Amino acid sequence: MLSEKRYNDFMNLRALVRKNIFNLEPYSCARDEFQGEASVYLDANESPYNSPYNRYPDPLQRSLKEKIAKIKGVRAEQILIGNGSDESIDLTFRVFCEPSVDNVVAMEPTYGMYKVCADINNVEYRKVALEDGFKLRSTKVLDAVDEYTKVIFLCSPNNPTGNLMDKAEILKILTDFGGIIAIDEAYIDFAGCSGWLPKLDKYPNLVIYQTFSKAWGLSSMRCGLAFAREEIIVLFNKVKYPYNISSLTQNAVSEQLSKGDEQKNCWVEQILAERRPLIDMLRQMKIVKEIYHSDANFILIKVVDANKIYEYLTQKGIIVRNRSRVSLCDDCLRITVGTPDENHALVEALKTYL
Repeated sequence: MLSEKRYNDFMNLRALVRKNIFNLEPYSCARDEFQGEASVYLDANESPYNSPYNRYPDPLQRSLKEKIAKIKGVRAEQILIGNGSDESIDLTFRVFCEPSVDNVVAMEPTYGMYKVCADINNVEYRKVALEDGFKLRSTKVLDAVDEYTKVIFLCSPNNPTGNLMDKAEILKILTDFGGIIAIDEAYIDFAGCSGWLPKLDKYPNLVIYQTFSKAWGLSSMRCGLAFAREEIIVLFNKVKYPYNISSLTQNAVSEQLSKGDEQKNCWVEQILAERRPLIDMLRQMKIVKEIYHSDANFILIKVVDANKIYEYLTQKGIIVRNRSRVSLCDDCLRITVGTPDENHALVEALKTYL
């Protein structure tokens, strides 16, 4: 029997979900219907040859989720594993947003896939400009909400600006908005704080995205995470493709997690140790007009002519990200913190720019 609070949370969730998705009978694959070990598998029309690659992977990645749950301090039932964070973002639209009817609200500037997914799913995308210093103002975000707003997307630390969003401003949105609040924490390992994951059980409308691509150094594995209450994860699992994470990815990530997070923490410390001297060296250059505060593994800088400097660096074989076409980022370059040698090469190249 559900508690009164749990029942009310469930009914509120049902009101947010697209009716056809809530009533959806999900596809049942062979590995859903049989779980465990057997000596003969004749249920999935797989080839009997070329083991182990002939077998379909676990569609719910149960073993990997148990390892992730221990590291992240959550329950396995609160985890969705996606093909990068982008799959989880897209699933959020597909589960909650009725095309041509509902809308979402997001900061500007921020990660570009929120708008791309909105456009793909034919959902109105409402931008709320960040204030000076790329600060979040909760009142502006909430003013953009109407009865058809299903999701608010917040990226913290933000991309491309690099800064954490103010906790009090996010808390105001969490407590005042009745829809889904999706907080993207792809860069949280570099921010020196635990983020919002410890608050997952407190806020039933909270969805958190994280990834193994950044701090864990596993970008090519395409393994993103979404954390939410169990009922939301059930809905995501109904909609996702059955075998969305390959056995190769599951095994590689599992092997990395089996070593614990000491290596990841070491890499993070090295990157943060490189970030400060890189900022100091860039600050001495006349071509650099401003360096914005960063809580991530990259920095955003305003330069005298981003387009020309970007082209100059590419000719030197050094690739940064030109963000000058992004709102509020005129003449800005986004620079990932690399190894000492990579950072030195960047600085030396910029010193010779005329």
